[in-house]
Amino acid sequence: MESEIECNPNELIKVFTQAETKEIENQWMKVFAKNKQGFNTKSYKWHIFSGNGFPSIDGDEAQKEYDKRKETTYIVMGNEGELAILTNQKPNSYNYKDYNVFPVNMAWNMAFTHEEGWLGPYFAYHPNYKVLNKENEKLIEKEHQKEEAKNKGWL
Repeated sequence: MESEIECNPNELIKVFTQAETKEIENQWMKVFAKNKQGFNTKSYKWHIFSGNGFPSIDGDEAQKEYDKRKETTYIVMGNEGELAILTNQKPNSYNYKDYNVFPVNMAWNMAFTHEEGWLGPYFAYHPNYKVLNKENEKLIEKEHQKEEAKNKGWL
C-alpha cells in the first residue's frame, strides 16, 4: 500500500495502520462533523463544509489560508478509507481525489475535493483553534531551536 501513495512533496514519516487511520478519522469526525446529520459525510467528508454544517471558507480564500499554514507535521487522510499518512512537508497534491490535510492536533483542516473549482477546497478552524495553534507554534519554535543547535554543532 505504501508504494501506491503519491504525496507531493513526498516526505513520508509514517503510513498509519488501518486501525490508526480509523481512529484518526473518528477523531476528525468528532471535531469537524459532529453535526453530520443530513450532510452525507459517508460519501464525502467535505459535504459537512459544502452544506454549511461546519463553518469554513472555500475556493481561493481557502487556498490562501492553507498556504499560510506552517506546521512541523501534517496528517493526510483520504476520503475512501485509504491509509492516512504523516508527513513533515505540507502537501500540495495527493493521488486521491478527495482528501483532508491537518496538523496532528487538528487545529485546522483543509479539504480538497474532486469538485474543485465548483465545490472546494474548504478550509476550517477547530473550535479551539487559538489554544491549539499556540501549541503548534511552540512545536515550531522547538524545531527551530533544535535546528539552530545542530547548525552550531551542539547536537
